[in-house]
Amino acid sequence: MRVGSYDLPWFPAAVLAALVLAAVFAPLLSPQSPTEGDITAKLIPPMWMEGGSAEHPLGTDRFGRDVLSRIIYGSRISLAVSLVAIFVAGTLGTMLGLISGYRGGLTDAVLMRLTDVGLSLPIVLIAVVMVAVSEPSLRNVILVIALLLWPRFARQVRAETLAIKEQDFVALAVVAGRSSAWIISRHIFPNVMPTLLVISTLQVGYVILLEGTLSFLGVGVPPPNPAWG
Repeated sequence: MRVGSYDLPWFPAAVLAALVLAAVFAPLLSPQSPTEGDITAKLIPPMWMEGGSAEHPLGTDRFGRDVLSRIIYGSRISLAVSLVAIFVAGTLGTMLGLISGYRGGLTDAVLMRLTDVGLSLPIVLIAVVMVAVSEPSLRNVILVIALLLWPRFARQVRAETLAIKEQDFVALAVVAGRSSAWIISRHIFPNVMPTLLVISTLQVGYVILLEGTLSFLGVGVPPPNPAWG
């Protein structure tokens, strides 16, 4: 298959690269402190509007904090939440999906019914309730998102496992007397890794939006930490 310059996702890759670079080099890129404000300089408009200032390119908030600096530093929070939440959700969902698909029977039925319940829940509403009940913190936001995200991994991994376990190399391993744990770790899990990578990358943007929604509603990352919400 021919791959031309228009076939590659250059624009999404560039946006992701800019996000990572902004998070890594935030202290060098930020013109001001993201948490310290000047009440006398509150609500300054962006510099291209009347009353704007080049000192605050995107203006200031109601506490006099530089908006551009908070956006740059907020990328750190967004990336941290996304990477950790997806890792936790992916680990849990993958384990349950592998067990469910390989064991089958009653184990598969119970785990998949739990997965169906998880997929049917309104994620944003449940996340708001769970974070509001617990103490708002970055750790709680990550745990809530991970607990609500794992069914997506479990369902897809289970489907992949059902197909892979019917292959000849798995049957030969069973005949050779290999344990279920050995077969899953050596034969099935490596074959579902490409699917896991695709699912994980697709969830990054969703988790960033979910974290921003929770922070915007006041139940996400507690202030004065900069967050995109």
